[in-house]
Amino acid sequence: MLAEKTIAKEVLEKAFMTLCTAKSMTELYEENFKTVSKYVHATSRGHEAIQIATAMQLLPQDYAFPYYRDDSMLLGIGMRPYDLMLQLLAKKGDPFSGGRTYYSHPSLRDEDKPKIPHQSSATGMQAIPSTGVALGMQYKELVGLDDKSLKDKPLVVCSLGDASVTEGEIAEAFQMAALKQLPILYLVQDNGWDISANEEETRAQNAFEYAAGFNGLEAISIDGANFTESYLAIQEVIKIIREERRPILVHAKVPLLNHHTSGVRMEWYRDDLEEARSRDPYPVLRNQLLSSGFTEDEVLAIETEAKAVVAKDLDEAMKAEDPRPEDLFTHDFAPTPITEEKGERSPADKEEVVMVDCALFAVEELMKEHKECLLYGQDVGGRLGGVFREAATLAQKFGDERVFNTPIQEAFIVGSTVGMSAVGLKPIVEVQFADYIWPGLNQLFTEVSRSCYLSNGKWPVSMILRVPIGAYGSGGPYHSSSVESVVTNIRGIKIAYPSTGADLKGLMKAAYHDPNPVVILEHKGLYWSKVKGTDAARTIEPSEDYILPFGKANVVQRIWPQDEKETMTIVTYGMGVHWALNATKGMKDVVEVIDLRTLYPLDEETIMESVKKTKKCLVVTEEPTNNSFARALSGKIQEECFRSLDAPVMTIGSENMPAIPLNSTLEQTMIPSTEKVKEKIDELLKY
Repeated sequence: MLAEKTIAKEVLEKAFMTLCTAKSMTELYEENFKTVSKYVHATSRGHEAIQIATAMQLLPQDYAFPYYRDDSMLLGIGMRPYDLMLQLLAKKGDPFSGGRTYYSHPSLRDEDKPKIPHQSSATGMQAIPSTGVALGMQYKELVGLDDKSLKDKPLVVCSLGDASVTEGEIAEAFQMAALKQLPILYLVQDNGWDISANEEETRAQNAFEYAAGFNGLEAISIDGANFTESYLAIQEVIKIIREERRPILVHAKVPLLNHHTSGVRMEWYRDDLEEARSRDPYPVLRNQLLSSGFTEDEVLAIETEAKAVVAKDLDEAMKAEDPRPEDLFTHDFAPTPITEEKGERSPADKEEVVMVDCALFAVEELMKEHKECLLYGQDVGGRLGGVFREAATLAQKFGDERVFNTPIQEAFIVGSTVGMSAVGLKPIVEVQFADYIWPGLNQLFTEVSRSCYLSNGKWPVSMILRVPIGAYGSGGPYHSSSVESVVTNIRGIKIAYPSTGADLKGLMKAAYHDPNPVVILEHKGLYWSKVKGTDAARTIEPSEDYILPFGKANVVQRIWPQDEKETMTIVTYGMGVHWALNATKGMKDVVEVIDLRTLYPLDEETIMESVKKTKKCLVVTEEPTNNSFARALSGKIQEECFRSLDAPVMTIGSENMPAIPLNSTLEQTMIPSTEKVKEKIDELLKY
């Protein structure tokens, strides 16, 4: 029984010092409210015991995902109050983000402390990346990539507030942890409140009861305000996870003794403050010290020292340097080693292949060379190999631990790559259709795209997200969409949209070696060149070492400067390249065609140079044009090339309707075609 065990005096002393430090910080922040509340913050007051009990038992090889109320946990792993205060005041020296993100939003990569990848404020969103770390740990153990020198196997701690457990993405994380039996501890701190809504209003059950629905996820419920009970319970749980490699949820009941945040004051809505104060973990731990043989004077000395340290650190933090304006422009991306085209694009000994095979061969070559590379998503495993056969034979060649099916969980597929990357792996994942990307956008935006920037360069997410996209012949409203305008509005990711097999293979190789997140939009109508007029998507398969850097457009149809004729440039990508080439047969001397190949980074130099030469420009897209990437690009071209233009920059795309209909006549009416593009070319040349 836990009650029969005791805790060493030095552990109690260290815990009490940490608790007093956290408590003193909360009190000092309140005393200096007008100064420290320039930026919103939350504190752990009331939650300290369970946070410290957990933090004290973590090792440098472990990964922790604290949430925004976990400043005691950060103190418990060895952070100074000064470190946290630099973030509180958004100072340049903030060790987590350089002044970019909120208090107690850590990202840490110190050798002597648990690793903390970036996570956002979006409630509960850390559950999927943290479960991705555990999945990565398991994979490394399965294929022999784990560190054999470690005495204790690593684990993951995902800390959650009780209100976050109602989020759908929590269910995805729990499901995968239970299904795969991953080494992760979900620590749920239950204070009974969301912000102003309490548990009776918002939850059908608490986290302990909820966990019972996930077969294979063990759960316990404890008094998280009692340090001794918390420490012993976490000690046992951590031992099990390290040895048995399975998930456990700890539901810790705690009081919230401070404001939700500095901007949402507890006195505005709380009616349970007296009851909450009766469960304060501070006097409980203080009495446990006295019961263990500490004198009153020794306890008072600890309290006094904590207050002095906190006051001194706040004074120093207030004097620290603020970020400079130029600091805004660093760490949006990690530097990529791929800057030049390399290898043989059209080897004499290779055959012409369809685009989907170029992608398949690229992934196969990467997996042969790099054990860190793995592929997962819906239906990519051995039975099917992808609904477009884009992963055919890979599971048979590399094993089910490297190529595997996931549940229908787009958020998990996307967000787990944060954790996979954090442990040194390179995941290639896919959503089955672009139409299904929407549940994954939360993770793509909040976690994947911002990780490098908000961790001040410590945690770039190295991943590839494959997205089959576009209309390909009566796919209907849920299998035909184009989504590039949404994706290009997410800063912090790179985006490829190739039009040929050779480009797809070269960009896939570049994406693998890029330390940043990459989305590859792969047009379904080009995969097999079954759509009329797309034979040019078939190419000689490039050599194994062929790499095509991002941000290098291809002038697929080049013309010379001419004064005696009306000339123009078509700027396009994906299927648009084939519409443009087919539409300009018979006028190849007056229409230059640029294939962007990547939508970010964008090769603006090639575009502007061409338009200034030809004097006219048409941007071709498959998306509806209103509020689109293409229309924004048209505006950019107009702005940059205004003095050279002989006509307004025009765009052509799909009709501005909500969805692509199933009926083939309606579909063809909706989307562009060679004929429609040719009509627009004629209109622009005659302008």
